[in-house]
Amino acid sequence: MVGILRRGFAVGLQTTWTLGKVIFPITLIVSVLQHTPVLQWIVQLVAPLMKWIGLPGDAAIPLVLGNLLNLYAAIGAILTLDLTVKEVLILAVMLSFSHNLLIESTVASRTGMSIALMVAVRLSLAIIAALLIHHLWQGGSEAAQYGFVSNSPEQLAGWGAILLAGVKKACLGIVQLAAIVIPLMIGIQILKELEWIHVFSRWMAPLTKMLGMKENTSLTLAAGLVFGLAYGAGVMIQAVKEDGVSKRDLTLAFIFLVSCHAVIEDTLVFVPLGIPVWPLLVIRLATAMLLTMLISFIWNGGKEAKRKEATL
Repeated sequence: MVGILRRGFAVGLQTTWTLGKVIFPITLIVSVLQHTPVLQWIVQLVAPLMKWIGLPGDAAIPLVLGNLLNLYAAIGAILTLDLTVKEVLILAVMLSFSHNLLIESTVASRTGMSIALMVAVRLSLAIIAALLIHHLWQGGSEAAQYGFVSNSPEQLAGWGAILLAGVKKACLGIVQLAAIVIPLMIGIQILKELEWIHVFSRWMAPLTKMLGMKENTSLTLAAGLVFGLAYGAGVMIQAVKEDGVSKRDLTLAFIFLVSCHAVIEDTLVFVPLGIPVWPLLVIRLATAMLLTMLISFIWNGGKEAKRKEATL
């Protein structure tokens, strides 16, 4: 058992190093940009599009912060705005599909997936969901009642303090990454070497089969669902290396996970907005399953057509 733990710890360290090389610089750069006119310029650029999806211009602030930083920054910004229940729901659904794009997409790309594909799918889902809510739901015109009071943003004086704060935030991100990834990789190493992984794959088999994937994709799905794209990417990288996950199954897994990942954290984080969070979870799961099954069906249909052409 000691040997298994040692090997799992080594894999965890290696994975943390691989992901950390991406997370640290991006976190540092975006943290510094937060104190420059760049983010405000992006907000002004996006603001005219807000009315199209049923949102006021200042709703661009949480959308930009959520996509460039994280959900916590977005929610902090939402809590400072006077919005209706419908507007808050639109923002929550959009951000549940599209958030932390830079880090999550770049880290996940280490498995061989296209950054452009992941960003395009997530932004498209966010915009389509906003349009559907805006045009199909006529209620929610009352003022939103938030559950908690937001904290004031940190005020920093001077570039030295800004840079130091960015380094601290980036280092904290690496520590959080290690705290999740190393125990996770040790646990997976135990599952593999004691051959419990096959039992787990059988448990997940009905879901993976329904989504058009093979059983060896089960760990990738489970890791992404529970830990998210950034933290779950460590498991995904190992799955590609060791479990023989095909390019097709990896693509389908990512289509599912860009629509629905970190279901516990990314759902509960919206509680301070004072809206029911169960609909968010249901929307994400239903969208992920339907989209993945549709793409799998189209993919299989294309392959079948090529086979028929080859036999003629």
